[in-house]
Amino acid sequence: MTAGRPVLVVTDMQNGFVREQSAHIVPIVTDLVHRWQATGGDTLFTRYLNYPGSPFERFFGWRRLQDEPETNIVSELAPYVEHGVVLDKLIYSPFTDEGDKLFQQRGWTEPYFCGIATESCVLKGAVDAFERGLTPWLIADACASHAGFEAHTAGLLVVRRFIGPGQVIMRDSIPSSLVTLA
Repeated sequence: MTAGRPVLVVTDMQNGFVREQSAHIVPIVTDLVHRWQATGGDTLFTRYLNYPGSPFERFFGWRRLQDEPETNIVSELAPYVEHGVVLDKLIYSPFTDEGDKLFQQRGWTEPYFCGIATESCVLKGAVDAFERGLTPWLIADACASHAGFEAHTAGLLVVRRFIGPGQVIMRDSIPSSLVTLA
């Protein structure tokens, strides 16, 4: 793959995933998106859409995120969504057929992942990016789990094993060329 550009992948920051355990991440991700877009950086907002008969419904009995307002991206991010790309998905990862095409067409080779949930959708996106030969980064302090801190920590442990410990960073490690100063 040719040299490309970075993209901030804002994973599933939807009303249905924001709970007591993950609500603290909303202002953090909103600030990060604001600072990222202020430098002209590309942003990809993913939205998970559950559906009747999905594996989540069949195997977990989980029927949430099938309708608005649960499927909507949180209102705090609304001003930024129009300056990015929204990708609806039925799986954990942004690497659907449409997502793969977006990455190829836009030359995105260095995805920076943030959002909800560290141990599932964020982790799976980072691993899928790694397996496609991209350079994934997971921003640990800009991720959370609606299942709580223990699930978030487990996700960080696993993702370090999958994509490399140096690929899990904190917000203050993002190159200054990609984000304006806080």
